[in-house]
Amino acid sequence: MAKPLVLMRNARTRLVLLSMVLSTAMTVAVLALVYVTANRTIAGETRSVVTAELAGLADEYQRLGVIGLLTAIERRSQDASERDALYLLTDRGGAVLAGNLVRWPPGVTAGSGWIELDLIRTESGESVPVSAASIRLPGGEGLLVGRDASARRQFDRVLLRSVGLALLAALALSLLTGWLLTRLVFSRLKDISRTAGEIVSGDLGRRIPLRGTGDEFDRMAATLNEMLDRIEELVGHLRTTSNSIAHDLRSPLSRLRQRVETLTDPDRDPDERGADGARALAEVDHLLRVFSQLTEISRAEAGLGREEFEPVDLAALARNLGEFYEPLAAETGVTLTVEAEAAPLPGHPALLAQALSNLLDNALRYAPADSRVSLTVSETDTDIVLAVRDNGPGVPEEDLSRLAEPFVTLDPSRTGGNSGLGLALVAAIARMHGGCFEAENRAPGLEARLTLPRGA
Repeated sequence: MAKPLVLMRNARTRLVLLSMVLSTAMTVAVLALVYVTANRTIAGETRSVVTAELAGLADEYQRLGVIGLLTAIERRSQDASERDALYLLTDRGGAVLAGNLVRWPPGVTAGSGWIELDLIRTESGESVPVSAASIRLPGGEGLLVGRDASARRQFDRVLLRSVGLALLAALALSLLTGWLLTRLVFSRLKDISRTAGEIVSGDLGRRIPLRGTGDEFDRMAATLNEMLDRIEELVGHLRTTSNSIAHDLRSPLSRLRQRVETLTDPDRDPDERGADGARALAEVDHLLRVFSQLTEISRAEAGLGREEFEPVDLAALARNLGEFYEPLAAETGVTLTVEAEAAPLPGHPALLAQALSNLLDNALRYAPADSRVSLTVSETDTDIVLAVRDNGPGVPEEDLSRLAEPFVTLDPSRTGGNSGLGLALVAAIARMHGGCFEAENRAPGLEARLTLPRGA
């Protein structure tokens, strides 16, 4: 008893049984309709013929009387082509006057309507099934006209046998179809399950195999693979961030500890202690900025803040930032130009402003004196592109793909409070809006682009 219960818990078994039941039920319904329709058609044709013959014989009686009717019945009874036709004419007392039946059916009243019964043929003496109708003639005679139903009953048996065979064939076909269907479905599910198991075991590079059919399973597998790519990317960022935090914050924390130790030394010169206190506060501010930026990156990667999306005029935002950064650029002899023309798109105003600010900070940091930095906002049929370009030395080609990684900076000393998180935050904000961040050497200078889809 336990084994059938285990089988019924199997989804494949249930799917096969369900397919078999549904296919069988549909087949039964169709075959039943065929059977009923065929029987009704044959019965209707028989009734029409019998009714027409009754009417014709009644006309013979009206025109020629009993003698003419007897002649007509005898002629029809002997006609080889009417071998399945049955006729019976009796007098008022029930005695047989003509026909090919032995006697009037007992218990049947002339004119009582359509009847189905077994009667005996005169010529053979055998009992035959009869479908017949009768009328009472004006002179009291009874007239019965019918058809031998043997062929019809034989047809019923053949039809029922055919229905049964068709039902068995449909049952076998539905079983085969269900098995093939479940084999297809569960083979694809097995691929997904196996891949998921390997990923759980730690192999984040595994992907669900595509079979090149382009069907729903392939499309689902492609979507899941995109999700796994994103998860692997996030896990990679998490590992990189964790390692970078351990490496990059060790130095400022060590320096901070040294500053605090000097502050507690009573023999230190008050002026030196004051300077150490200022440096300790600077280290604390730097650590707070790092943790703040890490928090912003995490929130952007998680998509937090999407509920605050609203139409953002990026052109106006760029012009406002240009006015804000223009004095800072002028202090180093850098000319900042802004060209912005684009329709509003849905986005997070504060985060988009932060992303543009980070791009401008980065460009102004590395732009040489008496050079030019440009901020442009343009649009295509599908995207809006925010680009910041400087005339600096650019970036080694091998480092371009690493610019958006956390704690990556071209300044080995990390002076000026640069923690290498600015462009990582820009890339996270771009992904939050469904876009991307790219950087490209322009010889001279570097162009950093934030591409956002119009439907972000």
